[in-house]
Amino acid sequence: MSAPVVSFFNNKGGVGKTTLVYHVGWMAAELGYRVLAVDLDPQANLTAVSLEESAIERLWANERQTIYGAVSPLLDGLGDLRDVDPQRIDRNLSLLPGDLKLAAAEQEFGQQWSNALDRNARAFRVVSAPARAIRAAAETVDADVVVVDVGPSLGAINRLAMVASDYVVVPMSPDLYSIQGLRNLGPTIRQWGQEWVDRRQRAEVSDLWLPEGSMTPVGYVVLQHGVRTSRVVQAYDRWIRRIPGEYRSSVLDVPPGDHEVPSAADDVNCLGLVKHYHSLVPMAQEARKPMFNLKSADGAIGAHQAAVSASHAFFRDLVMTIMDRVGVVTDPGRH
Repeated sequence: MSAPVVSFFNNKGGVGKTTLVYHVGWMAAELGYRVLAVDLDPQANLTAVSLEESAIERLWANERQTIYGAVSPLLDGLGDLRDVDPQRIDRNLSLLPGDLKLAAAEQEFGQQWSNALDRNARAFRVVSAPARAIRAAAETVDADVVVVDVGPSLGAINRLAMVASDYVVVPMSPDLYSIQGLRNLGPTIRQWGQEWVDRRQRAEVSDLWLPEGSMTPVGYVVLQHGVRTSRVVQAYDRWIRRIPGEYRSSVLDVPPGDHEVPSAADDVNCLGLVKHYHSLVPMAQEARKPMFNLKSADGAIGAHQAAVSASHAFFRDLVMTIMDRVGVVTDPGRH
């Protein structure tokens, strides 16, 4: 059984999505899961927080080491996928790096999506390329799970990211823009899923593996909400209360029920409410490690240590919840 692919997707930017993927990947690895993190955001933010600039410069000088390098022969019309070895970040954590050049693939991905309706063999090789590259990289590192960071758009690259995805987690902020983002996101994912079913049924390439593209929503994570004496501050409270109904309606396509969930904190679809950890985030970025692994030598002293411990407990619970919902069960003795 191949590792499930879990994408973290919201077309509204600035919600802390990359930080979430980074910490989920690290915590899952710490818990003993073999994790492949994939950077499908053309801005390559996950790559930037995971690797030193000198390492990124070497990778980008040799495109064979990035997701763009894996798919570029297809984009150039010169062949099929190129083998790429993921970068080892930690014992159980590997990264398929992103590349700013990926943005140049948007037009070709869009064109071949249309061509697939005509049963064009090359079109299916192109539109399945990100999924096949992820699958090959996951097999290389024997991953238990794949976590994918994608950009904040509803463009052709993200459509193929969703085709590659078994599950979708929605990161969001408690504000008007994220609520509106859900209204765009849910119908778009359903449309892409149906369009992929239509295309997949037309495929006449028996030698080509094609992803199922199930794109199943598993829940949402509310990021960077303000807290005061353990309560969500009043400025955000009204948005927190609106999220459950909007998620059910827009993402799950479920009509409002008789019993509305009063808040995201009480919603079965809410995977977690992430505190705003303030200075821990830049401190972690400087140390190039997750904030729950910060030490006094990294500057985490005094009250910071309590926040470090709290973040560890939170992300452990969050990762265990996600793993349970995507069906990842491993033998702890294997690791």
